[in-house]
Amino acid sequence: MTIAKAQNQTLPTILSFVKDLPNLCSLAGLACTLLSIYFSILGVFSAAMIGMIWAVAFDWADGLIARRIKSRSGNDRVFGGQLDLVIDIVSYGVAPAVLLMSYSGFNPVFLVGAFLMLAASAIRLSYFSTFGLSDNAQYTGLALDNNSVFLVFLFLFEGFFSEVEFSVVLYVCGVLLAGLNVAQIKTPKLSSNPRNVYLLGFYTLAITFFYGWNLSEQLMNTPT
Repeated sequence: MTIAKAQNQTLPTILSFVKDLPNLCSLAGLACTLLSIYFSILGVFSAAMIGMIWAVAFDWADGLIARRIKSRSGNDRVFGGQLDLVIDIVSYGVAPAVLLMSYSGFNPVFLVGAFLMLAASAIRLSYFSTFGLSDNAQYTGLALDNNSVFLVFLFLFEGFFSEVEFSVVLYVCGVLLAGLNVAQIKTPKLSSNPRNVYLLGFYTLAITFFYGWNLSEQLMNTPT
């Protein structure tokens, strides 16, 4: 009992990992995901898209920051990896599923597509957690962050469709992405290249400006 108690006393506290900068970045991404889910439920999809793309940006940034901090302990790296996986299931599984359901007006028919997207993300993350990258440092299956990048881009064309038509487009694209997530294909880890992280940063700012402009127009056209 004495040895076990001594071992427990040497363990780091849970909140000690919050001061780690990459973990803070991951949590900032989780906050953006929460905002995305919140605005999806409210039907303010322009705001939801901003939250969704910033979640990806913070997800990519935490990896870049982590690789540049040479003083990170082994515990920091292991904890950060686990934190990323937990946050990813929310950002790339729950949030897109809620988006699909909300856009359809919570039509029960869309539960199937939402489940497939959520299940594929859980399976994909579990596979990665078990086997990691391939020998060529590639992912098996389409990485989940690509789903959000694509969905945010897809919403740029929402105005060309009726609400019913676009809900079908969103459904089909969501299911196709889910299939690619669990397919036996090899895809590169784009976030490992700093240049891609900076490109995503520019894309995030452009997307934020576009959807922010849409939001401002909606507010101005809303009767008081």
